[in-house]
Amino acid sequence: MAFDRYIGIDYSGAETRSSSLPGLRMYIADRVSLPVEVPPPVGPKKYWTRRGIAERLVELLSESRPTLVGIDHGFSFPLRYFEKYRLPLHWGTFLDDFQLHWPTDDEYTYVESVREGKYGNGAARTGRSTWRRIAEVRARAKSVFHFNVQGSVAKSTHSGLPWLRYIRSRTDVHFWPFDGWQIPAGRSAVAEVYPALWSKSFPQEGRNTHQQDAYSIAAWLRRADMNGSLAGFVDLDLAAKERKIADIEGWILGVV
Repeated sequence: MAFDRYIGIDYSGAETRSSSLPGLRMYIADRVSLPVEVPPPVGPKKYWTRRGIAERLVELLSESRPTLVGIDHGFSFPLRYFEKYRLPLHWGTFLDDFQLHWPTDDEYTYVESVREGKYGNGAARTGRSTWRRIAEVRARAKSVFHFNVQGSVAKSTHSGLPWLRYIRSRTDVHFWPFDGWQIPAGRSAVAEVYPALWSKSFPQEGRNTHQQDAYSIAAWLRRADMNGSLAGFVDLDLAAKERKIADIEGWILGVV
């Protein structure tokens, strides 16, 4: 087994960074125990906030305990986006450029306020709903630019990317696959996941949809590490051309 701990996060792009969101859930498992829900810190907020989740992840990923985190939103954009805006094919640079135009980690900033031109400069960095990454096509997932439809991950992605940048700047975590398709031994890692692949394969046991998605992420990560299949999903066997594109677009862990 490569990891000691497994964290599943069902994400939400609603409202602002400090909003208490019922759609934002965290479950944690370890080698011995099945996933359990982690509540937000004691205080006036009943549910997690995006800022609170990011800060807690920084704390957990700073511990000397190899941890694998799965987060349910896109980690990058289709190659056509990079080509359209002539961006360097480098993930860290992409995150900086995106946050400059979509500062959804700022206080009081909604994704919709950037889309409507009230804040930031989203019009200068957007894409079409028909653009999909290779992994999205394989998983039959919607585009990261497909807003306002059922099952959309667009708002979660546009609100979550700046927080990946935040975590990256404060930890030594391995962001898969951008930091390499193989995760170094003893290192914690963060990966994009798509819980629709697994949520129905685990008994729901009274959990709501958001709880079940976060639970299934942590449970699948734990199971895949325990049964030895995780390594095959991490160091994926892709054609050379596909892997070169996926180095930029990223990949959804569990998609083959």
